[in-house]
Amino acid sequence: MILKDTLREIIKSQQQELLLLEEGVKREKLGLIDLSLPYAVILSGIRRCGKSTLLRQLMKKTGKCYFINFEDPRLVDFEVSDFQKLKEAFKEEYGDRNCYFFDEIQNIQKWELFVRSLLDKKIKVVITGSNASLLSRELGTRLTGRHVRHELFPFSFKEMLIFFNKKANINSFEEYLKKGGFPEYLKYLKAEILHELLNDVIERDIIVRHKLRESKVIKEMAVYLLTNIGKEFSYNSLKKIFDLGSTNSVIAFISYFENSYLLFTVPKFAYSLKRQLINPKKVYSIDNGLSNVNSVSFSSDRGRMLENIVFLHLRRKYNEIFYFKEKNECDFAVKEKDAIIKSIQVCYELTEDNKQREIDGLIEAIEMFKLKEGLILTYKQEDEFKVNNKKITVKPVWKWLLEG
Repeated sequence: MILKDTLREIIKSQQQELLLLEEGVKREKLGLIDLSLPYAVILSGIRRCGKSTLLRQLMKKTGKCYFINFEDPRLVDFEVSDFQKLKEAFKEEYGDRNCYFFDEIQNIQKWELFVRSLLDKKIKVVITGSNASLLSRELGTRLTGRHVRHELFPFSFKEMLIFFNKKANINSFEEYLKKGGFPEYLKYLKAEILHELLNDVIERDIIVRHKLRESKVIKEMAVYLLTNIGKEFSYNSLKKIFDLGSTNSVIAFISYFENSYLLFTVPKFAYSLKRQLINPKKVYSIDNGLSNVNSVSFSSDRGRMLENIVFLHLRRKYNEIFYFKEKNECDFAVKEKDAIIKSIQVCYELTEDNKQREIDGLIEAIEMFKLKEGLILTYKQEDEFKVNNKKITVKPVWKWLLEG
């Protein structure tokens, strides 16, 4: 329970802090968010990826709104019964407004009841959070069909170019390849920013929220996976590496990493869902800079770095991404609705030594999914040819990132 006067002081100080934020780079996601719909808008993404800046941009676009960040330590005793006092404090301080912005609201139990009541009154609600699962669970039970989700990632290549006012070329891409897209890190280039980010995600979004004791092994597993981007793993292999008693623990830890947007797993394509679940998966990182700073060997494997950039660009647009592996292997098969719509191979440099292997994997995937063409993405090569009457385009990743 919190006094109304205390709530008023908190919302005033938070509003002032929010207004002091730089407006920042206009995020690509901004134009996709439609606040005219009678639904709650959910913005989820890893910590420090720019959600508060996007909120600021949305508030400017929307007009006057109420705002509160529930991760404020002064709100640690906030209960669901305090929402009515919060509503009164907002009105007394700022008058009537028809829009609420809630940051990290999933910290409050039964928050969805209050949000539902606002939606019933045709009031706009925007919610941000750093944990996909906690938001989804409550939304699925109380707000089914009444919310729209948008995921925010660190800067894309285009956004990084705007941030630094740079032109797109191989040099600016090289910078993006190594440093990634976390705005604060790009601004100051202090490794401790990404060290602390990893610690915050593990401690606050995983260990504290899930009341875990295995903090050391969770940190070690996170670093191990961040280092082994683009490589296959199985739950059983991780169980052995980290000497865990059960694969169920591994499955749980991986789900925590994914829900906090630290890592993503990509299944091997199979028409059987059961096969997808038991086959080895591949792992990708939310950001190259985060992996570089927190691991010892990731930066030395430029092919993996390139592959991670490609995955992130695909994941911004598509939810169903697979890797293909039969006689040969293809890095990405992208599914939309009920069909694979594109196959993509990533190769740092196409040479006479690896050309056949890379093309064979792509062609096998193209023919399996009955596609007309395929794409090989490289660091800086461009080419085009036909194999088995299928068009193969070779293109630099940095040019591909600027399309669409």
